[in-house]
Amino acid sequence: MLASKLYAPTLRETPADADVISQQYMLRAGMIRKMAGGIYSYLPLAWKSIRKIEQIVHEEMGSIDAQEIMMPIIQPAEIWQESGRWKVYGAEMIRLKDRHEREYCLGPTHEEMITTLVKGEVNSYRQLPVTFYQIQNKYRDERRPRYGLMRSREFIMKDAYSFDIDEEGLDVSYWNMYHAYERVFSRCGLYFKPVEADSGAIGGSNSHEFMALAESGEADVIHCNSCDYAANIEIGKPGIIKAVEEEASELQEVPTPDAKTIEAVAEQLHLPLAKTIKAVVLSTDGVVVLAIVRGDHEVNEIAVQHAVDSTIEPEMATEEELQNAGLTAGFISPVGLKQTETFKIVVDESVMETYNVCGGANKKDAHYININPKRDFNVDDIIVAPIRLITADDACPNCGGQLSIAKGIEVGQVFKLGTKYSESLNATFLNQGGRPNPFVMGCYGIGVSRTLAAAIEQFHDENGIIWPRAIAPFEVVVVPINAKDEALMDVSTRVYEALKAIGVDALLDDRKERAGVKFKDADLIGYPLRITVSKNTLESGAVEMKIRKNGEAIEVPIDEVTTVVADTLNTL
Repeated sequence: MLASKLYAPTLRETPADADVISQQYMLRAGMIRKMAGGIYSYLPLAWKSIRKIEQIVHEEMGSIDAQEIMMPIIQPAEIWQESGRWKVYGAEMIRLKDRHEREYCLGPTHEEMITTLVKGEVNSYRQLPVTFYQIQNKYRDERRPRYGLMRSREFIMKDAYSFDIDEEGLDVSYWNMYHAYERVFSRCGLYFKPVEADSGAIGGSNSHEFMALAESGEADVIHCNSCDYAANIEIGKPGIIKAVEEEASELQEVPTPDAKTIEAVAEQLHLPLAKTIKAVVLSTDGVVVLAIVRGDHEVNEIAVQHAVDSTIEPEMATEEELQNAGLTAGFISPVGLKQTETFKIVVDESVMETYNVCGGANKKDAHYININPKRDFNVDDIIVAPIRLITADDACPNCGGQLSIAKGIEVGQVFKLGTKYSESLNATFLNQGGRPNPFVMGCYGIGVSRTLAAAIEQFHDENGIIWPRAIAPFEVVVVPINAKDEALMDVSTRVYEALKAIGVDALLDDRKERAGVKFKDADLIGYPLRITVSKNTLESGAVEMKIRKNGEAIEVPIDEVTTVVADTLNTL
C-alpha cells in the first residue's frame, strides 16, 4: 500500500486522558479514536493488526476441529433467567427493552445462547464431541472503563464452547483448547504465563487464565521460582501463620482519636502491624460481610465470596449498609458482634492464631488492645477461612519454594463448566442406552482487542511501538528520503514491488514529507523493518535496512533486499 493512500492520522502530543502506553501509542499512531468512555473506533492500522490476530486464532481453532459460527449479540432475558444469571451478572450487563417491553441484554458472553442453540440441534452421543467458536463484539458496562482497549465497554472476543458426553471427554477438550491458546499467544509474539484462576461469574470448576506479563497489568500473578506453580493471586493458597504463643492479657479499650486506618492506629499505639487486625466491610448478594485479616495482610475478596457461598462478586459496603449493620467505619472488630441472615463475619485463619492484638472497639475513636480471637470472638458464630491474599513471603503451595509476584494482563481464559448450564437450561442428548444426559461443557475466551493492547504494553520504547512481526499492521516500510526525486522513487517502487512479490506485507511511504517526519512515524507506528532509499543508494546500489526491535542498521545491496528482508523477518 502507499502511505499517501493510508489513513493514519498520527499525533505528536499524547492525549491528556490516555492512561497507559498502549492507549497513548495507539492514539498517537492513528490506530484508534475514542468515541466515549470505554468505546473506541478502530482505524485502518489497528484493524489490520486485529485481522492478523484473528487469522492466527482461526488457524489454531481449525487445528483442533473447532467450527466457527456467529450468534446474535442481542440476547433474550428469558434464557439468562432460566440459567439463573440474569440478576447474578450484576451491573456490568447492559440491559434493554424492545417496543413490546420485552427484556434483552447486549451479550457480555454467550453460554446461555450457545447452550440454547445446541440443545435444539444436537440430540445424540454420536454427534459429540463438538466445539463451536465465534469472534464478535462483547459488551460489559465496566464501572470504570480505563486503560484504552484493556478495559473497555465494547471489545472484540473469541469465545468457544465445547460439548462432550462426560468429564473425561471435557478433560480432552479443555486441554486441547489450553494448548491451542498457548500456540495462539506464542504466534502473536507475547510473553505470557498460564495461571490457575477463579471461574468468576462464568462458573464451573477448573479454570486457567493466560496472562501477558507487563507492569501495566491489573492482575497480580503469583508464581514459584522452583516449580511450575502459577496462579492469579486471588486464588493463591496462603498458609496459616502462627504467631508466637503469649499469655492472654486482659482486654482493654484505649482511645484512638481520628485513627481510622490500621496504619494510623499502629502508629498511635506504637505497635507493629502484625499485632493488629484489619476490618474490611463488603457487600454481596444482599449480605454485609465483615472480613478480618491481620493488619499487615490484605483481604482477598474472591476468597471472601467463596467463604460466604455467594454467587455475586463482593463490593465495598456503602455508608448506608454500614449504618444498617450498626458498624462504625474505621473502628470495627468482631468483638461483641454476632452474625445474622444479612450480616456475616469471616475471619482469616492466621488471625485466629494471634495473641494480644489490637482491633476496633466498635465505637468512634476507640480500639481494643489485647484481643485474643479464640477468647474474645464468638467463635461458634463466625466463619474462619483463608481470606488473606498470598504474598511473596509465603511458601509455594506445591513445593515450598520461593514465590514471586508479577503484573499480568489477562488475554485469555479457559473454563470447565461441567453441567452448570446444560442442567439449568435442560440441554440433553441421548446416550448409548437411549437415556437423556446433560451435555458436559467447557467455555474458552480470547480477548482479541486486549491482545493487541497487551502486545504494545510488552513491546515499546520511548519512540513508539515495537510490533512482533506476526501482528504488525505492515511488516516493512520503504522510505524514500525525498519522494519528489523521481530516481529515488523509482528505486523505492522497485524495492516495494519486489517485497510484495515474495509475500511481504509492505508499505511505501510516498508522502512528500521531510525524512525526519517519516522516520518518526515509522518508529511510532512500529513497523518491524524500515528500508531507507537515499542519495547514497543511487551511488552505492545499497539501501539501509533498520530493525525496529534493536535499532540495528545495515547496508543491503538492492539485488539482495528480498532475501535479506525475508531472512530477517523470520528471526523477528
